[in-house]
Amino acid sequence: MFKDKVVWITGASSGIGEALAEELAKQGALLVLTARRTERLEALKQRLPQPGKVLVLPGDLQDPSAIAPLAEQAERLVGKIDVLVNNAGISQRLTALETPLDDVRRLMEINFFAPVALTNAVLPGMLKRKSGQIVIISSVAGYVGTPKRSSYCASKHAVRGYYDSLRAELVDTGVGVTIVCPGYINTEITEHALSANGQQHGIKDKSIQNGLAPEKCAKAIVDAMAKGKSEMAIGGKEVLAIYAKRFFPKLVERVVPKAAPG
Repeated sequence: MFKDKVVWITGASSGIGEALAEELAKQGALLVLTARRTERLEALKQRLPQPGKVLVLPGDLQDPSAIAPLAEQAERLVGKIDVLVNNAGISQRLTALETPLDDVRRLMEINFFAPVALTNAVLPGMLKRKSGQIVIISSVAGYVGTPKRSSYCASKHAVRGYYDSLRAELVDTGVGVTIVCPGYINTEITEHALSANGQQHGIKDKSIQNGLAPEKCAKAIVDAMAKGKSEMAIGGKEVLAIYAKRFFPKLVERVVPKAAPG
């Protein structure tokens, strides 16, 4: 399915992004890997089966002015983007009242505006070719808000709404949209989450430590991509919160205040 397809993965230096790169490399994809940590990307490239089919393209998605040039560089170097995986993101471990507005904007910039800008940059080429796929990593938090993640949850709700609408606009164009909603996945997300004074949380929460291995998550995501699924949720029993929110909202309201932030 993905042999010789050009797949651009953001947030590829660790976690789900790294695992997706490994899984897609096994299938013979041509990879474009973006993150801020160049050394991690280069190390990943050398571990993959065919390093010659990997382009390391470092970039800071917090900088709105850098995104269009980054997309232009990617397409100039590889010719086209067949699949865009918007995976880069950042979480939060502060109450809504404690979170400075600058940090709210930072979360929205990385989690919402950056994927939208990247999508807008590569979509015209996909539409011209009448072929392509946009993948966005949302979250179970895109359905259910939990304590100390107000802005993170807002950003994940936002991408779900945006990409649902985009999918409707792209019907019969040959371009698909897949929204992925992970639950607790054993990644570095809580360690890098924004905490007091804009510092990193620095702690791997227990719920994340006990979460699904990123390799298993990546296999499920790649399978969903190959099948052209509109949306998929992946994780443990926390994924049931999506359905509980829909059918038993009052129960969720009682349970969520006691829930682990994840």
